[in-house]
Amino acid sequence: MKRRKWTSEAKARIVLQGLKGLSVAEICNTHGISQSQYYLWRDQFLSHAGKAFDTQKVNQKQQHLESENEKLKTLVGELTVELKKTEGEWL
Repeated sequence: MKRRKWTSEAKARIVLQGLKGLSVAEICNTHGISQSQYYLWRDQFLSHAGKAFDTQKVNQKQQHLESENEKLKTLVGELTVELKKTEGEWL
């Protein structure tokens, strides 16, 4: 039997069905997974649920990295121009 790959989104939808009160047995039969697999996904989902509210930290870090990236690109451009000028002086 070929193993299926489940996306994070699909796993979350399946787990949410159980958290909303649907029968775990029905969910597992519908999606062709074992109950132990469901409970493993559920436990992973619940243990990482707090990260769903960390979006502000992620956004701040992303903005900082983008700003740093722009500064570095500018510096590389300035150094490239300076290098080309000094190469021209040597010729």
